[in-house]
Amino acid sequence: MLVTSKEMLQKAQDGGYAVGAFNVENMEMVQAVIAAAEELNSPVMLQTTSSTLKYATPELYFGNVKAVAEAAQVPVCIHLDHGKDFDISMKCLRAGYTSIMIDGSHEEFEENIRMTKEVADVCKAMGIPCEGELGKVGGKEDDVEAEGDAYTDPQEAKEFVERTGVTSLAVGIGTAHGVYKSTPVLNVERLSEIREVVDIPLVLHGASGLSDEAVRECIRRGICKVNFATELRQAYTAAVKKVLEEKPETFDPKVYGKAGREAVKQLVMNRMKVCQSDGRA
Repeated sequence: MLVTSKEMLQKAQDGGYAVGAFNVENMEMVQAVIAAAEELNSPVMLQTTSSTLKYATPELYFGNVKAVAEAAQVPVCIHLDHGKDFDISMKCLRAGYTSIMIDGSHEEFEENIRMTKEVADVCKAMGIPCEGELGKVGGKEDDVEAEGDAYTDPQEAKEFVERTGVTSLAVGIGTAHGVYKSTPVLNVERLSEIREVVDIPLVLHGASGLSDEAVRECIRRGICKVNFATELRQAYTAAVKKVLEEKPETFDPKVYGKAGREAVKQLVMNRMKVCQSDGRA
């Protein structure tokens, strides 16, 4: 069933677990993520970035998710990840997205508040949850690039939430987008400090490549939504390459698409168990 992220994230916050949010690039990845959620009886969020939406329209991605979600028994949300501006946020709202992120973290504090509130106000009027970001998540994911040295300030986070009206907040504690070149050092104490003054669900970006224990520790300290993107792409591509290497005569996209889909499903099931969302639908 297609739902907004509001109830699933609130339940996660109350229950001490997190909802996995998985970036999808094609039909097979959509099928894989929702199949994993069905098998584990888990709530789930599927995401597309602003860059992904240059490849295909919000309407096309929404149509894929809606078709599969409506046949599922678990709650499914489609979320705009790292919405870069008001325009793309509104396009996704009009297409039917059930959760929106506006990312003004690359701007100065006051400008971040202004652009975030502008989108949050429209989302609120339409009954759609809105995620903001304060502090920078390092690395690069699609067109999103930032240095990883700006941790979220707890008091600024409190003010940001109060002034923007966002319903969830992505925070910077030392994670990075993309592939980690070394083991990240997370400032989990900072996460606890933010949790003390911010009462809405907190979001962890850049979780691909983190150890299971690191993710669990973040959840224990208040994270309610965990984003996974890079490792899904890696799993899908590796499976496709394996088919083409072992059977180079293969020309039917369904053959290697099926392999990619199964690889993503297995990975997503693993991540759902780490987030402890299995059995929570």
